[in-house]
Amino acid sequence: MTAAHGFEQVLAAARLGQPWALTALFRSYAGAVAGYVRVRSPAEPDDLVSEIFTSVFSSLERFSGDEADFRGWLFTIAQRRVVDDLRRRSRRVETTAYTPEEDTRQVPSAEEGGFERMGEQWVRDVLDRLAPDQREVLLLRILGDLTVEQTAELVGKSAGAVKALQRRGLACAEKIVRAEGVSV
Repeated sequence: MTAAHGFEQVLAAARLGQPWALTALFRSYAGAVAGYVRVRSPAEPDDLVSEIFTSVFSSLERFSGDEADFRGWLFTIAQRRVVDDLRRRSRRVETTAYTPEEDTRQVPSAEEGGFERMGEQWVRDVLDRLAPDQREVLLLRILGDLTVEQTAELVGKSAGAVKALQRRGLACAEKIVRAEGVSV
């Protein structure tokens, strides 16, 4: 967790609202949560990650368990927030007025930006070609770093089913990648 503090100490301090502990929790888990959110709900990932951690921090007193349990609890909240966000966005059309003075988009070069977007989009395209259950299991197991048991509980399936979905999802993703001429 930190060089001087283990998970239990950081959690206890975070429950007391200690800024250093909240920062330590955020830094330890935000990257994985952001990766999960970007793949599942890419419209406003940074806002959604902030919303997830706000919810986590305000609910710390209800959490009990070790670090692995915390990770599972965190991704349960993340999954629910993503589903809520997808539902909310599907019900309304968002429009934003264009203000040239506030447009801060700066790209060093068209090629660099294009390659970056292509890489991220390519991963999304591969994941989108998987069955929804396979995609969800792979995201939770790889990006969430959840155990088979935690993933099973979160998706409402048995551990054996999660293992099978993971194995089939990886095999399917490998076939897609190989078919596109990328060596694995």
